[in-house]
Amino acid sequence: MCGGFTCSKNTLVGLNVIYILVSFLMIGVAVHGKVSGIVTSLPIVGGITACGVFLLMISVIGLIGAVRHHQVLLFFYMVVLFLIFLIQFSCSCAALAINENDEKMLIKKAWNTAESKSPSLVIQAEQTFDCCGLGIDEETNAVYTKPSEHDQNFTNTNHVFKDYPDAQCYHLEGKPPKDDCLTCYSHISDKVNSGFNAAGGLGLFFSFTELFGGIVACRYRNLLDPFGSGPAGAPFAGGM
Repeated sequence: MCGGFTCSKNTLVGLNVIYILVSFLMIGVAVHGKVSGIVTSLPIVGGITACGVFLLMISVIGLIGAVRHHQVLLFFYMVVLFLIFLIQFSCSCAALAINENDEKMLIKKAWNTAESKSPSLVIQAEQTFDCCGLGIDEETNAVYTKPSEHDQNFTNTNHVFKDYPDAQCYHLEGKPPKDDCLTCYSHISDKVNSGFNAAGGLGLFFSFTELFGGIVACRYRNLLDPFGSGPAGAPFAGGM
């Protein structure tokens, strides 16, 4: 019968096996991105790897608790899943609800931080999108499409398009860029918007799987093991 001891146990086992596969996928993607040079930022790689390791740890705890009907592990697993659900549900709703102005301010802050602390990220972005500068005025926050003098100086100083003479934004120092050279905001805003929507949607979906797993773990924890041989009068047959 679905909802009984065996069904709840199999559901938890299957759910945690999926989580383990997802954690290995996250770790593999992070390592592949670093080795292949797709992702050059160590904090990004470290963050993805840490999330994968944390998910793997929680999944193993849930799997052991489900197989052994272990009360302490199931309680810990249930509480952690509920906390993750609250955090992930809140972040997913925030990602889906972000408006264009907030998105613009977020891009501007991230760009300025990267430009001062990690210029390689800005260089990589300009090379990828063939653009020059962000395109947001520092004082008025107005969006402009033609690279400013500051944008051109950064590109020339860091030799962004030195090895890309056919790029639209390739230009020699002291000379204006081509008419087709635009700032990066129009390219980045579309990517960021689609990224927020995708991350929010996926996060919302997986947050409900975590809530489902927590509810099943709570129910399973309070069920009597029909195959157990616990002491007489014990409220649970599983070992502590």
